[in-house]
Amino acid sequence: MFGCLAVYVKDKIVLVLRDKRGNPADNGVWLATTKEHHESLRREFPHMRSIQVLGKAVTGWQVLPVDAPDFEEAALRACELIVARDPRIGKVPGMRRRAPVSGAKKWAKPSKQTKAPRSTAKGRARSRRVAPDSTPPSE
Repeated sequence: MFGCLAVYVKDKIVLVLRDKRGNPADNGVWLATTKEHHESLRREFPHMRSIQVLGKAVTGWQVLPVDAPDFEEAALRACELIVARDPRIGKVPGMRRRAPVSGAKKWAKPSKQTKAPRSTAKGRARSRRVAPDSTPPSE
């Protein structure tokens, strides 16, 4: 994840480990959570805060800053919560809420189409495979 190390448990992203030169205030352990869990997690992690580099005042992602006096204890506690399957930590990527677009339809991904045969130097068409359910174009 953007030059950081993401940690997953099955299909959920739970942590991101960040140690970069740019914006060092956000270095540490990023917790994948939601705003509704911030208050309860902050009771366990008093130095936890939103990630500045994301540009929003409050984000679902929270950081246990590496320069916090209790960083090592907090990081170990976060791991204990993850092992215990604490529902406050972890997100399934790609599950963003989007407003439905009116009149939008989901279209199936088009199948891979074969190119029309190109002539060889002697004027003969090259052979190609045609899917069994399609008919070859007339030449």
